[in-house]
Amino acid sequence: MIALAGIAASAAPAPARPAFPGAVGWAAETPGGRGGRIIRVTTLAADGPGSFKSAIEAKGPRIIVFEVGGVIDMARQTLTIREPFVTIAGQTAPSPGITLIRSGIDIATHDVVMRHIRVRTGVDSQPLMSGWEADALSTVAAHNVIIDHCTFTWAIDENMSASGPRFEGKTPDEWRAGTSHNITYSYNLAAEGLANASHPKGEHSKGTLIHDNASGILIYRNIYAHNKERNPLLKGGVQAELVNNLIYDPGERAVHYNLMALEWGEHPYQIGKLTAIGNVLRGGVSTAQGLPFLTLGGDGDLSYYGRDNLAVDRWGNGLPMFGRYGETRAKLIEAKAPPVEWPGLQVLPSRDVETHVLWHAGARPWDRDADDLRVLFFVAEGRGEIIDDEKQVGGYPKMKPTSARFVEADWNLDTMEPKSGRYPGQKDQITEHLSDRDKMMRQGENGKGENAK
Repeated sequence: MIALAGIAASAAPAPARPAFPGAVGWAAETPGGRGGRIIRVTTLAADGPGSFKSAIEAKGPRIIVFEVGGVIDMARQTLTIREPFVTIAGQTAPSPGITLIRSGIDIATHDVVMRHIRVRTGVDSQPLMSGWEADALSTVAAHNVIIDHCTFTWAIDENMSASGPRFEGKTPDEWRAGTSHNITYSYNLAAEGLANASHPKGEHSKGTLIHDNASGILIYRNIYAHNKERNPLLKGGVQAELVNNLIYDPGERAVHYNLMALEWGEHPYQIGKLTAIGNVLRGGVSTAQGLPFLTLGGDGDLSYYGRDNLAVDRWGNGLPMFGRYGETRAKLIEAKAPPVEWPGLQVLPSRDVETHVLWHAGARPWDRDADDLRVLFFVAEGRGEIIDDEKQVGGYPKMKPTSARFVEADWNLDTMEPKSGRYPGQKDQITEHLSDRDKMMRQGENGKGENAK
């Protein structure tokens, strides 16, 4: 019996581990590419051997690391991840990190971890309403996905979304299984969705769309800045938790829920479920007067639990917590307890959220690029606005390519954290990019302080 017990003990599954320290949500324990082969990105070319595209298209469990830093120009080609069990470790790139331009990423598989990548889609001089309509990042009927510490800007559709078919299967449980579920968006910057650009529907500055019947969605400690709508939009039957996010300068809508009868037809309506705790809405230059924190549209009911959410206009005056668009029978059902809740989530008081996320959210906070710094400083200063074209804020970034060998022994390959505690390109102090004149005014003639000789 002792021998049998020993056999049973040795056959017991290993306890689940988080994907990385601090991973949260229903996808927190996805292995991603843990235990798989290391694939090194060695070129900034759009495709071919050593490219990022080649790495994400490879089969089998894999950890994608970067031996180059700079801009990958995809020339209006969206990258699609179809092969599961992958970790994309943007933190391994040498400074300035990895920035994709003229592109978007669709995740159409399961068990994906992506961290510290920038995607700057842009209109790329395409004519108004001409059809280029990429999301910066979207999951497509995906599950067990964590998108953490990334930056998504200048999308033509949404900056950061979870999508898929509405009614795959015969029952609501099958619908939920057939679309995106168990998705975490944590510590991302989703900003400056382009308004009047090339999207065929016209104006389309959007933050996040969580599509009908998506479930297990956690939106945690992200920054939304200068998106006209969908900050985020939850569609019919969505089950989501929204915690400690900063929503700055939304245009016409901040958080909103909408089950559209035109899309549901004869399918039985499902009650949406939303828990919103410790979020901050701050109006800006582009924000409509009197904008509510949560707006209800369409025909479906929403079970809603809200606590310690703060909503103010650009001058600090209070904004309403609730409003509606459309005179329908849709009801806001105020729940006494969270209808959706991931256990053990650390929640900051709303008054601490802005300071925390401005310091920590976005790609490579230890090594920010000029566009992230511009957006974050403008949020802090109450500046910036919704834009139509990336050229309004300087256009696509130009970065000098860099390279550095990835040394496996320097990294914990289970979590893809550096053993030293310091990341490539880590700076001791993060400051905004200064002009030569600003450097002289603030740091002295030689840039070494007021007493420089």
